[in-house]
Amino acid sequence: MEYLRGLNERQKEAVLHTSGPLLIIAGAGAGKTKTITHRIAYMVDTGTPASSILAVTFTNKAAGEMRERITSLLASGPDGGRTGGIVPFTTTFHSLGVRILREFAAQAGIPRSFVIWDRDDSLRALKRILTDAGVETRFPPRQVLSRISKEKGNGMSAETFLERASSSYTQEIAAAWQSYETALKREGALDFDDLLSRTLSILQSDPVTLQKLQSRWQHLTIDEYQDTNQAQYEIARLIAGERQNLCVVGDIDQNIYSWRGADITHLLSFEKTFPGTKVVLLEENYRSTQTILTAANAVIAKNTRRFEKRLITGNPTGEAITLFAGETDRDEAFFIARSVRELLGSGVRASEIAVLFRENFQSRALEEAFIQIGLPYRVLGVRFFDRAEVKDMLAYLRGSLNAASFIDFTRAAGTPPRGIGKTTLDKLSKGDDAALSPAIRAKVANFRALLERIRVAVTTMPASDAVRCALKESGVEEMLGHGSEEDKERLNNVFELVAHSVRYDELPAPEGIERLLEDAALMGEQDTLEERKEAVSLMTVHASKGLEFDAVFVTGLEHGLFPSERESDEDRDAEEERRLFYVALTRARSLLYLTLAGSRLRYGSREHTVPSAFLDDIDPRLISYGDQGLLGENTIR
Repeated sequence: MEYLRGLNERQKEAVLHTSGPLLIIAGAGAGKTKTITHRIAYMVDTGTPASSILAVTFTNKAAGEMRERITSLLASGPDGGRTGGIVPFTTTFHSLGVRILREFAAQAGIPRSFVIWDRDDSLRALKRILTDAGVETRFPPRQVLSRISKEKGNGMSAETFLERASSSYTQEIAAAWQSYETALKREGALDFDDLLSRTLSILQSDPVTLQKLQSRWQHLTIDEYQDTNQAQYEIARLIAGERQNLCVVGDIDQNIYSWRGADITHLLSFEKTFPGTKVVLLEENYRSTQTILTAANAVIAKNTRRFEKRLITGNPTGEAITLFAGETDRDEAFFIARSVRELLGSGVRASEIAVLFRENFQSRALEEAFIQIGLPYRVLGVRFFDRAEVKDMLAYLRGSLNAASFIDFTRAAGTPPRGIGKTTLDKLSKGDDAALSPAIRAKVANFRALLERIRVAVTTMPASDAVRCALKESGVEEMLGHGSEEDKERLNNVFELVAHSVRYDELPAPEGIERLLEDAALMGEQDTLEERKEAVSLMTVHASKGLEFDAVFVTGLEHGLFPSERESDEDRDAEEERRLFYVALTRARSLLYLTLAGSRLRYGSREHTVPSAFLDDIDPRLISYGDQGLLGENTIR
């Protein structure tokens, strides 16, 4: 029983249940990844073919960690080489969708070489559609995209939405959605939500494809099940099929993504959906001190829609939670910066410190304080692949592989400038090449020839060589290399893309570049977190989920900010803000700081604040009050 060593009794119970539906309710820091990976390794060791196991989670970072742990366990197990190098397929829902859609592109009615639009691509296309319709001021592109995304996540198609549109508002949305789908099809593209909705459509409409996938993956594990939307839930249910060898792991107390379509009822109703479910509750926390857990338990106990559980730990009691209330948000920021300086001086690594905030605007004051004191920091959420110069190079690569992608053609044609302006692009978008002057036609022909040279490189060379070729052929290297110091810094980012692409060199062309482009589109906020960079992490609470640090600052604990005023929105779960606070508290291993300000500069105006009601849920005996400049205990309480 090699794979049972080091597990507690509840974890062993989960590992040994290898067939039929299994629900693992895993509290924060309760070793769920260890339980999942040991269970999968145990299954392989006891005869389940590794190729028949599918494990799905929500971030590339989590999927990669799970894959590495499983591979390591199997390699060091009692029968180390028995899988012949085959390991279970560990992926994210969206990457799974890409794999299925590439393989069954004909059945889905899409080109195998489809490109994936990121949010900026979608917003750009919608802005043009709404502007052309003359409704952009009444229907902001972000608002329309959010609605389309939500409906796709619920399994809704544009056609069905149009049929059900009963108001002028929904009819306008439906018209924009129809035009948006036309643009996607014209450019051979899918957006982020299509990766799920199109996959679900195949599984629902093509029994032959469904049966192939059910035979291929006979055991399915889903991590973070509380975060599944309707499309993800249906994909999992269909692949599990009649065998129902479905293991799901989740924690309702960490359900914080309802605004993305995550539906808490999937976890709450799992036992009814899959009769005979084995339920295992993991309550032993291996991460945090007892003080932190006592506070977290008290906070989450007020929620009613949850599985009753209480985190326990064998860890020490730990230090008291520090509470600081500054007169202003600037006072709050400088208290945090001074505290971080003290932590660094005491030997805590910068990479083991996180400052969490509810809204992105809060980072401004924090960054100013960190810069003034001279502290190393990074703001999580600015993805490497979202940098303009990196997106320029990706546009060259995508445009070379997919000549129909006008969005990529437009972006690449403008960097560096080639005399192909807006008027020319408008004519090209309508297929009106004949209306171009001979000089402009020659410029367009030269640019298309350039994309063809890059296409040849992409389809014949290792990935890193192809990226290097695109950088040179495009003229981007010369443009940035002879520019300002800022341009040279941007060029370094493009060189980093070349270095990053080396990991795809082992794949045959053009699969290496295809995989690079897929990963660039699908990587989330956490996937860009450099593990070895010694800097304090500044991020939203949402972005911190799944991470842990020695010291955590939870900031802005004021009514209207945290909890957010949006908690009373009609379509929002009123308990979600409390779950979000619980997630924030349980990111900390040893040291926890809670901070607030008596007034805060918010969107250009200074507002006086009221302390968050969440603070009343924490026993005062667990709290110590910060240094000079405080409002003091009596003012806070």
